[in-house]
Amino acid sequence: MSGHGLHDVDDEIWMKTVIIGAVIIGIGAVAFTIFTVGLGSVMHGLWDDTIEPYEIAHADYVDAKDEFHLAEDRWVNDGSQNTGVFAEDYHQTEKSLEEAEEKYETAEHNKEQAHLSYLTWTVAGKTIMVMTFIYGAFYIISGFFNSIRPEDNGHEGGYGDDHHGSASPILMATGLLFFMMGFPGLVDTAKSMLGIDIAANYGGFAISSIGSVILIIGIGNWWREDLVGAKEQIALGKPFGGQHIRKAGMWVFLISEVMVFATFFSAYLRMRTGWCTQWAVDSGRCTTVDTITASDLLRHDIMTLLPGAVNTFALIISSYTIVLALKTSKNVDWKPSETKWVRKLLPTRQKAVRNYLIATVLLGSLFIVLKIIEWSHLVAEGFDIGTQAGSIFFIATGAHGLHVFIGLLVMLFMIFKADTVGYDEKNGQGIEYFGLYWHFVDLAWVAIFPAFYLY
Repeated sequence: MSGHGLHDVDDEIWMKTVIIGAVIIGIGAVAFTIFTVGLGSVMHGLWDDTIEPYEIAHADYVDAKDEFHLAEDRWVNDGSQNTGVFAEDYHQTEKSLEEAEEKYETAEHNKEQAHLSYLTWTVAGKTIMVMTFIYGAFYIISGFFNSIRPEDNGHEGGYGDDHHGSASPILMATGLLFFMMGFPGLVDTAKSMLGIDIAANYGGFAISSIGSVILIIGIGNWWREDLVGAKEQIALGKPFGGQHIRKAGMWVFLISEVMVFATFFSAYLRMRTGWCTQWAVDSGRCTTVDTITASDLLRHDIMTLLPGAVNTFALIISSYTIVLALKTSKNVDWKPSETKWVRKLLPTRQKAVRNYLIATVLLGSLFIVLKIIEWSHLVAEGFDIGTQAGSIFFIATGAHGLHVFIGLLVMLFMIFKADTVGYDEKNGQGIEYFGLYWHFVDLAWVAIFPAFYLY
């Protein structure tokens, strides 16, 4: 996200990231304690309190159903001898069955709601803790790595030259390679730590962890290069001649992303509409299956739709805040608001840009937390990735969530840069280029929500 001009970045500035990272991790630990340990324990107690009434209501319902079937048999088989007595017995047991069924359904509903409430708070606390740990790790590792490097004052490694050689891409690619190599072991070990009956794979966990560190170091190296500053490169060849090379690259990347998400939509629409090709019909491979989708479980209740609806507004508002950050950075005539509370939130141009970016990160983080909570509820109801509909839903929404999370990690650096070097009319295009990506993420969700939640 660099722009014109070079900046001297002292080691003290990088050490500031270590402190910020530690604070962020501390906030995550507090959130985990409040939501998972505190409220989660309370909700688990309430859930336990619903189990016994549910079991009693279920047993009463089974007994009432057996009594009803016996009364029905007596009426059918022996009703000719004393029709009135058997008919009255039948109707009494039928009424008792209806009452027992109503109590059973109420108890089952209470148990399910208590379980979902427990999931909501425990998953929220765990998700916030994991996210803040990742945020903090990015700050701490990147800051410590850059603070121990010799100061180059923005003139080593080709900064400011036409050719900007950088080790960041190879470091990030190598880190990602090791991370993916050990990822199955990481997943198995994480499941084992969560109490799931599966053997831990510490070898894969170690490889994936090493890859994560290398990846973060590569990103930290890019942070340093961008913070110091580099000359904005201009594309020379067709069709982007004269354009800033990063802006052209972003548009090419977004075009490829459109194709990726188009595959998710086409797969879902084909499944939802039951559409088949003629060759599949002729070969007898096209069968009609009564498929339960996420929308079947979510769209009929305003409360189940609420997380997705809130996420929609959160992303729309976050697109607005990123535009405000860009507008403020390029506004040379910017002045603090005359409204007192607004002036406290946005006292200077530099802090205004920073705070708008912080608001964007908070809204994006809210999206991730609500998404994970929603997933936990769907899985609790039996809708998981093991079905065709589940695989399409979780892969599509998961891929989108991954794009959101990657954007949040980029914004961590942008916030740091806004707070140190600062954005202005000369380097504000960095926010513009990232804003293109963030708007795409927003628009993708605006299409995903009605398709996967309402259709």
